[in-house]
Amino acid sequence: MAEVLEYKDVVKLDKKAIDGKVDSLKRELFNMKMQKATSGLEKPHKIKTLKKNIARLLTAASSK
Repeated sequence: MAEVLEYKDVVKLDKKAIDGKVDSLKRELFNMKMQKATSGLEKPHKIKTLKKNIARLLTAASSK
C-alpha cells in the first residue's frame, strides 16, 4: 500500500473501516520490518509512510 493517506479522506471513513485499515497497515508494517531485518528492503522509506498513515487513522478514530 504505502501511499500517503490524506487526513480529510480518512475522516470521512466510519469507525469500522478505520479499524480494518489500521489492522491491515500494522500487519504490512510488521512484514516490512521483518523483511528489512532479514534480507533488506528495496524501499525502506515506505516504513515511515506506513507509520504516518497509521497515526492519521488512529487520530481520526479517536476523534469519533
